[in-house]
Amino acid sequence: MTASVTKKIQASPSTNAIKISGVTAGYGRGNVIEDISFDVRTGETFGLIGLNGVGKTTLIKIILGLMEASSGSVAIFGKETLDPAGKSMIAYLPEKFEPPFFLSGLEFLKFSLDLYKHPFIEEDVLAAADKISLSREALRCRVNTYSKGMRQKIGLLGTWLTECPLLILDEPMTGLDPRARVLVKDEIMACRSLGMTVFLSSHILADMDEICDRVGVIHDQTIKFLGSPAEMKEKAQKDNLERAFLKIIDDSTKVYKS
Repeated sequence: MTASVTKKIQASPSTNAIKISGVTAGYGRGNVIEDISFDVRTGETFGLIGLNGVGKTTLIKIILGLMEASSGSVAIFGKETLDPAGKSMIAYLPEKFEPPFFLSGLEFLKFSLDLYKHPFIEEDVLAAADKISLSREALRCRVNTYSKGMRQKIGLLGTWLTECPLLILDEPMTGLDPRARVLVKDEIMACRSLGMTVFLSSHILADMDEICDRVGVIHDQTIKFLGSPAEMKEKAQKDNLERAFLKIIDDSTKVYKS
């Protein structure tokens, strides 16, 4: 977070950050997801869990308005997903993030903040980079010289420095070493403390267990569990989230919901 942040992000707690109602979608070879409905509460960190190819990114695209559902609807803070007012409240980091190679790190961050009409204060940006161990010197270099982990860090900074009420992070820990993962988790929790809603997908379930208020398991085209990580482990009678996840998808005729 920037040093200039002194108050929480303003978003009505009475309105869900994301409301997904009966969403079905596919790519011409049949449906990838069917009749999915759940809410993401304002101010929570919500994790979407599933195997590769089960529809996590498809659902994220529909939330962002980048793909049209064949049926159902999505609302962002009570606004339709394609409503400019709703879209302006979202900052998104895609799974396969590649910043423009011809920009320096600072130039990319200025560009990102300009898109959201957010002031670029260099000292605040440098201080934010310090928090995730991204070198100040590196920020002045072109991003084509960056490692995968450095590119991921610059993408994360470009997302949460916007101070948008809703952050959508698709596999945010990709390419990060253990130290960077800890620092990034700290910053995600800081976003929540400022009132931001964080919606993320990840295959690193230990991270989801640590930082998520609630998680959803997507499998066999629909949501198989919705609740807190602790509730998920209790329902599956497992002592860690990975084993609980495997239990739920292996027993996918049952729908766990809390």
